[in-house]
Amino acid sequence: MKEKLEHIRQHAAQDILRAPDTGALEQVRVAYLGKKGELTLLLKQMGGIAAEERPVVGQLANAIRVDLENMISERSRVLGEEALNKRMIEEALDVTIPGKRTPLGKKHPITIVLDEAKDIFIGMGFEIAEGPEVEDEYHNFTALNTRPGHPARDWQDTFYLSEDSRVLLRTQTSPVQIRVMERKKPPIRVISPGRVYRKDEVDATHSPMFHQLEGLVVDKGITMTDLKGTLVQFVKMLYGEDARLRFRPHHFPFTEPSCEVDIMCFECQGEGCRVCKGEGWIELLGAGMVHPRVLEGCGIDSEVYSGFAFGIGVDRLTMRRFNINDLRLLFENDIRFLSQF
Repeated sequence: MKEKLEHIRQHAAQDILRAPDTGALEQVRVAYLGKKGELTLLLKQMGGIAAEERPVVGQLANAIRVDLENMISERSRVLGEEALNKRMIEEALDVTIPGKRTPLGKKHPITIVLDEAKDIFIGMGFEIAEGPEVEDEYHNFTALNTRPGHPARDWQDTFYLSEDSRVLLRTQTSPVQIRVMERKKPPIRVISPGRVYRKDEVDATHSPMFHQLEGLVVDKGITMTDLKGTLVQFVKMLYGEDARLRFRPHHFPFTEPSCEVDIMCFECQGEGCRVCKGEGWIELLGAGMVHPRVLEGCGIDSEVYSGFAFGIGVDRLTMRRFNINDLRLLFENDIRFLSQF
């Protein structure tokens, strides 16, 4: 029995020292000291030895168990230190290595141009006015001298949110001008930037959602000359002294007289191309003198006051500002494109 106990001690000690990790070490402990381990099974055979030898064998067995448990504990400590050292080497952090740069966002090109336009008009003495994108039919059409059945409502067909067509997505920021004139009396000098919506087909220069910046000036003695001078000064401050504008007679229900203002195509410099549809010019904005009916409808005496209004397509301003030849690029959210600005 003693020889067998010593044999178990020797082999168990070797297995403990050879255990490569804590999992293997646990298997060694179970194999020798577990309920079905070699030492436990050997001790169950003590009934077959002489009574006078049992105390000696028992003491030896307990001593072997204690020795093996101590060896297992020490080996476990060593393995733990080795694993920790290995992990520290593998996960070592070099604090001298530069950190990864967090990418910073940028302004969208439309926002860049819109902010520039705001600064220019604020420098001219304009104030900024805002209004709801979900408008009522009165402020979007009727108050702007576009009564029900008026043909101008067709080309400004929009997205209606109610069955009776009284709630809609605004087709222009002109309703903001009406709201300003309803609550404020002249002199008035405001711009109203924001998103607008129309059922346009998507192409290089059109989108069902786009951005406008409208302006309104109402005071005594305002003439068409003031309108033209304001727009020319704005465009030259935005694009430079070489920017060229063209004023064409037009009709808008809410202005009389009215005009369309074009800017020379930035892609072909007036020669004609895909962007300008061969015309050499790109429509930039509509403008005119505020119709007397619009003034009277807002409680302003048209015999005393006059005014001008204009609506600028900010998206087309952006295309001209950065020489972008397709409006769709501004809305596709391609980081490769937007990161250039």
